[in-house]
Amino acid sequence: MDKKRCSWCGKDPLYVAYHDTVWGVPVYDDAMLFEFLLLETFQAGLSWITVLRKRENFRIAFDGFDYKKIATYDNNKFEELIHNAGIIRNKLKIKAAITNAQAYLEVQEEFGSFSNYMWGFTSGKPIKNSWRSITDVPATTALSDQISKDLKKRGFKFVGSTVVYAHMQAVGMVNDHVTDCFRYNEV
Repeated sequence: MDKKRCSWCGKDPLYVAYHDTVWGVPVYDDAMLFEFLLLETFQAGLSWITVLRKRENFRIAFDGFDYKKIATYDNNKFEELIHNAGIIRNKLKIKAAITNAQAYLEVQEEFGSFSNYMWGFTSGKPIKNSWRSITDVPATTALSDQISKDLKKRGFKFVGSTVVYAHMQAVGMVNDHVTDCFRYNEV
């Protein structure tokens, strides 16, 4: 018998694997948090599967998501990225990746880690929601509004409340698996 999953992942094997092993699992590692943040900023206005299919291309293009390296990217690297057909070649999003890496380092310096900063909004623990249907899951919350506003104040770009909430879902700050999904009680 097939396992019951959140309907958003459909039948695509890549999406199903992401749902079953990654989405909603609490992440406290700064390198992984940056990877998700970078990918989610590129997702703005697009579907997550589009980004997921290009994830390995992004990993190569952005030096393994090394935010310390990305923070130092110059115009030559920017031009290289803008011509890389394997990633989403949006000039503003590429510039935002560099700006966000710089802001990321500042947050780390202030809070000891980006993880301390982000998880500080939830007292270090995931928020477990109880959605019965995918249609019940919000695109934003008051908390994602608050985090978005704070990130923008710190110089981050492409971090609207919807992007922030998607980040919170992906890194397990909120458990938005629907209640009858097999992952609901596992994460």
